Amino acid sequence: MIEKYSQDLEVACYESDINSRMLPTAFLNLAQEAANQHANYLGVGYDVMHITRKAWVLSRLYVRFNHTPQWRDKVNLQSWHKGANGYLYFRDFVVTDNAGRAAIEATTSWLVIDIDSRRLTKYTELAEDEERCISENVIAEQAPKIVLPSGAEPQQVGSHIARYSDLDMNGHVNNVNYVEWALDSIGFDITSKLPLKELFVNYNAEVKLGDEVVLKVWEDIENGAAEERIFYVIGEVGGKNSFIVKLIF
Repeated sequence: MIEKYSQDLEVACYESDINSRMLPTAFLNLAQEAANQHANYLGVGYDVMHITRKAWVLSRLYVRFNHTPQWRDKVNLQSWHKGANGYLYFRDFVVTDNAGRAAIEATTSWLVIDIDSRRLTKYTELAEDEERCISENVIAEQAPKIVLPSGAEPQQVGSHIARYSDLDMNGHVNNVNYVEWALDSIGFDITSKLPLKELFVNYNAEVKLGDEVVLKVWEDIENGAAEERIFYVIGEVGGKNSFIVKLIF
């Protein structure tokens, strides 16, 4: 019987923000490693995939921060593979607190690429193996495609050149860095005062060493609840969309 990945954790100081809340990027880093470790357990980890020149890449994610853990909080992180549809492979995550409440819930969609051609491929063995799949949803719907509302006019707020510290073992900017750039693009007056409630990311194209990413922001003031602040952050390389992030505070 396939088991879920499970890890007990204590929120560290370097994983916490100015308000002692767990950084969104800290959760994403932990989730990324959980996915890596559980993929190893399922027999589709980095080393096995590398033999056939394949690699996992994150395509979309959706995270709900129900109540963000604080510095020194003891929590449990669980993750599992939910199955596949076409080229997409689905994985959920949940962080629970000491009372057993779901503090953070997330669903992700992954792709498999050929390392040399950088084109999409399939891992048929995993896609067709129901025994390695746990049909349990933290979030039932798939991480959605992000669509800018009609009339949106994102404005450039800065740019970032991809450097050594941005890259991961796949030779491109790590998925967590995009969210870090997005949070920094919104402004300290928002991120330091308002807790993040929901996070959506679509990864549309690789960003590689030396690429200059133009960062654009637009706030949606017409949709959402009365006390919500909704932002879209778009990253472009050479005028083409590399990623889009939607954040609800």
